[in-house]
Amino acid sequence: MAKPTTDAGPKRVDPRVLRTRLLLQAAALELAAERELDTITIAHVAERATINRATVYQHYRDRDDLLLDAMDGELSRLGGLIARCPLVVLPATMPPELVEVFRHIESARVLYRRMLGPCGSARFIDHLHRLVAEQVVRQLSADGKAVRDEETVRLRAHCAAGSFIGLVRHWLLAETVLPAEHAAANAWTALVSAR
Repeated sequence: MAKPTTDAGPKRVDPRVLRTRLLLQAAALELAAERELDTITIAHVAERATINRATVYQHYRDRDDLLLDAMDGELSRLGGLIARCPLVVLPATMPPELVEVFRHIESARVLYRRMLGPCGSARFIDHLHRLVAEQVVRQLSADGKAVRDEETVRLRAHCAAGSFIGLVRHWLLAETVLPAEHAAANAWTALVSAR
Protein backbone atom coordinates (compact mmCIF):
# COMPACT_ATOMS: atom_id res chain seq x y z
CA MET A 1 0.00 0.00 0.00
CA ALA A 2 1.44 3.35 -1.04
CA LYS A 3 1.89 6.04 1.59
CA PRO A 4 -0.09 9.24 1.05
CA THR A 5 2.13 12.11 0.02
CA THR A 6 1.90 15.48 1.66
CA ASP A 7 2.86 18.62 -0.10
CA ALA A 8 4.00 21.34 2.28
CA GLY A 9 4.73 23.72 -0.58
CA PRO A 10 2.50 26.49 -1.86
CA LYS A 11 -0.76 25.47 -3.43
CA ARG A 12 -0.74 25.51 -7.22
CA VAL A 13 -3.01 28.17 -8.67
CA ASP A 14 -5.02 27.41 -11.78
CA PRO A 15 -3.38 29.21 -14.74
CA ARG A 16 -6.81 30.48 -15.83
CA VAL A 17 -7.23 32.20 -12.47
CA LEU A 18 -3.81 33.82 -12.80
CA ARG A 19 -4.58 34.93 -16.35
CA THR A 20 -7.90 36.45 -15.28
CA ARG A 21 -6.31 38.27 -12.36
CA LEU A 22 -3.54 39.64 -14.58
CA LEU A 23 -6.09 40.89 -17.11
CA LEU A 24 -8.09 42.59 -14.35
CA GLN A 25 -5.01 44.13 -12.77
CA ALA A 26 -3.77 45.47 -16.11
CA ALA A 27 -7.20 46.91 -16.91
CA ALA A 28 -7.43 48.57 -13.48
CA LEU A 29 -3.99 50.15 -13.82
CA GLU A 30 -4.72 51.36 -17.37
CA LEU A 31 -7.93 53.00 -16.18
CA ALA A 32 -6.20 54.50 -13.13
CA ALA A 33 -3.60 56.05 -15.43
CA GLU A 34 -6.39 57.61 -17.52
CA ARG A 35 -8.79 58.97 -14.89
CA GLU A 36 -9.45 59.61 -11.21
CA LEU A 37 -10.17 56.54 -9.13
CA ASP A 38 -13.61 57.68 -8.00
CA THR A 39 -14.78 57.56 -11.63
CA ILE A 40 -13.69 53.94 -12.13
CA THR A 41 -16.20 51.18 -11.47
CA ILE A 42 -15.97 47.40 -11.52
CA ALA A 43 -18.05 47.52 -14.71
CA HIS A 44 -15.38 49.72 -16.35
CA VAL A 45 -12.63 47.32 -15.32
CA ALA A 46 -14.59 44.29 -16.54
CA GLU A 47 -15.28 45.95 -19.87
CA ARG A 48 -11.62 46.94 -20.35
CA ALA A 49 -10.47 43.42 -19.44
CA THR A 50 -13.20 41.88 -21.64
CA ILE A 51 -14.37 39.83 -18.68
CA ASN A 52 -17.86 39.38 -17.28
CA ARG A 53 -18.57 41.74 -14.37
CA ALA A 54 -19.62 38.85 -12.14
CA THR A 55 -16.24 37.22 -12.73
CA VAL A 56 -14.49 40.23 -11.21
CA TYR A 57 -16.32 39.61 -7.93
CA GLN A 58 -15.12 36.01 -7.91
CA HIS A 59 -11.60 37.41 -7.54
CA TYR A 60 -11.98 40.74 -5.72
CA ARG A 61 -14.32 42.21 -3.08
CA ASP A 62 -14.43 45.62 -4.73
CA ARG A 63 -12.52 48.12 -6.85
CA ASP A 64 -10.10 49.12 -4.07
CA ASP A 65 -9.25 45.47 -3.39
CA LEU A 66 -8.45 45.04 -7.09
CA LEU A 67 -6.39 48.25 -7.26
CA LEU A 68 -4.41 47.31 -4.18
CA ASP A 69 -3.64 43.90 -5.67
CA ALA A 70 -2.69 45.53 -8.98
CA MET A 71 -0.28 47.88 -7.17
CA ASP A 72 1.25 45.08 -5.08
CA GLY A 73 4.32 44.64 -7.29
CA GLU A 74 4.85 48.39 -7.36
CA LEU A 75 4.65 48.57 -3.56
CA SER A 76 7.04 45.64 -3.16
CA ARG A 77 9.65 47.41 -5.26
CA LEU A 78 9.11 50.64 -3.30
CA GLY A 79 9.39 48.73 -0.02
CA GLY A 80 12.73 47.32 -1.10
CA LEU A 81 14.03 50.82 -1.83
CA ILE A 82 12.70 52.22 1.43
CA ALA A 83 14.39 49.39 3.33
CA ARG A 84 17.74 50.82 2.24
CA CYS A 85 16.77 54.48 2.81
CA PRO A 86 17.26 55.96 6.28
CA LEU A 87 14.12 57.86 7.29
CA VAL A 88 14.66 58.27 11.04
CA VAL A 89 18.33 57.79 11.92
CA LEU A 90 19.57 60.33 9.41
CA PRO A 91 23.16 60.51 8.11
CA ALA A 92 25.03 63.81 7.86
CA THR A 93 24.23 64.26 4.16
CA MET A 94 21.31 63.28 1.97
CA PRO A 95 21.56 59.57 1.15
CA PRO A 96 21.43 58.64 -2.54
CA GLU A 97 18.81 56.03 -1.58
CA LEU A 98 16.33 58.84 -0.95
CA VAL A 99 16.76 60.03 -4.52
CA GLU A 100 16.22 56.45 -5.72
CA VAL A 101 12.94 56.26 -3.77
CA PHE A 102 11.71 59.47 -5.41
CA ARG A 103 12.88 58.34 -8.85
CA HIS A 104 10.97 55.10 -8.43
CA ILE A 105 7.79 56.97 -7.51
CA GLU A 106 8.38 59.35 -10.41
CA SER A 107 8.52 56.39 -12.81
CA ALA A 108 4.88 55.62 -11.90
CA ARG A 109 3.94 59.19 -10.97
CA VAL A 110 0.44 59.18 -12.44
CA LEU A 111 -0.54 56.01 -10.58
CA TYR A 112 0.90 57.22 -7.28
CA ARG A 113 -0.77 60.59 -7.75
CA ARG A 114 -4.12 58.90 -8.34
CA MET A 115 -3.72 56.46 -5.45
CA LEU A 116 -2.55 59.12 -2.97
CA GLY A 117 -4.69 62.00 -4.24
CA PRO A 118 -7.95 63.38 -2.84
CA CYS A 119 -9.97 60.78 -4.79
CA GLY A 120 -7.45 58.04 -4.08
CA SER A 121 -7.60 54.79 -2.20
CA ALA A 122 -7.63 54.81 1.60
CA ARG A 123 -6.65 51.13 1.56
CA PHE A 124 -3.63 51.91 -0.61
CA ILE A 125 -2.55 54.74 1.71
CA ASP A 126 -3.00 52.48 4.75
CA HIS A 127 -1.02 49.69 3.07
CA LEU A 128 1.77 52.11 2.10
CA HIS A 129 1.83 53.55 5.62
CA ARG A 130 2.20 50.08 7.16
CA LEU A 131 4.91 49.14 4.62
CA VAL A 132 6.98 52.26 5.41
CA ALA A 133 6.46 51.86 9.17
CA GLU A 134 7.64 48.22 9.02
CA GLN A 135 10.81 49.25 7.23
CA VAL A 136 11.48 52.01 9.77
CA VAL A 137 10.97 49.56 12.65
CA ARG A 138 13.61 47.32 11.05
CA GLN A 139 15.98 50.28 10.68
CA LEU A 140 15.49 51.35 14.30
CA SER A 141 15.87 47.80 15.56
CA ALA A 142 19.14 47.41 13.65
CA ASP A 143 20.52 50.71 14.98
CA GLY A 144 22.49 50.15 18.19
CA LYS A 145 21.77 53.69 19.41
CA ALA A 146 18.02 53.59 18.80
CA VAL A 147 15.60 53.43 21.69
CA ARG A 148 14.82 49.81 22.53
CA ASP A 149 11.35 50.43 24.01
CA GLU A 150 9.04 48.60 21.58
CA GLU A 151 6.19 51.13 21.83
CA THR A 152 8.53 54.07 21.26
CA VAL A 153 10.00 52.33 18.22
CA ARG A 154 6.50 51.75 16.80
CA LEU A 155 5.49 55.37 17.44
CA ARG A 156 8.63 56.68 15.76
CA ALA A 157 8.04 54.35 12.82
CA HIS A 158 4.46 55.49 12.30
CA CYS A 159 5.48 59.13 12.69
CA ALA A 160 8.19 58.64 10.03
CA ALA A 161 5.74 56.81 7.74
CA GLY A 162 3.20 59.62 8.02
CA SER A 163 5.87 62.23 7.35
CA PHE A 164 7.20 60.33 4.34
CA ILE A 165 3.73 59.89 2.81
CA GLY A 166 2.94 63.54 3.51
CA LEU A 167 6.12 64.64 1.72
CA VAL A 168 5.38 62.40 -1.27
CA ARG A 169 1.76 63.60 -1.48
CA HIS A 170 2.87 67.24 -1.29
CA TRP A 171 5.30 66.64 -4.14
CA LEU A 172 2.91 64.68 -6.37
CA LEU A 173 -0.13 66.91 -5.84
CA ALA A 174 1.64 70.23 -6.40
CA GLU A 175 0.64 72.24 -9.46
CA THR A 176 4.20 71.99 -10.77
CA VAL A 177 5.74 68.60 -10.07
CA LEU A 178 9.47 68.91 -9.49
CA PRO A 179 11.92 66.33 -10.84
CA ALA A 180 12.65 63.50 -8.40
CA GLU A 181 16.09 64.84 -7.51
CA HIS A 182 14.69 68.22 -6.43
CA ALA A 183 11.80 66.59 -4.58
CA ALA A 184 14.22 64.34 -2.69
CA ALA A 185 16.36 67.36 -1.73
CA ASN A 186 13.27 69.19 -0.46
CA ALA A 187 12.14 66.11 1.45
CA TRP A 188 15.61 65.79 2.97
CA THR A 189 15.53 69.41 4.15
CA ALA A 190 12.14 68.80 5.77
CA LEU A 191 13.28 65.54 7.44
CA VAL A 192 16.45 67.16 8.81
CA SER A 193 14.62 70.24 10.13
CA ALA A 194 12.03 68.00 11.85
CA ARG A 195 14.76 66.07 13.66
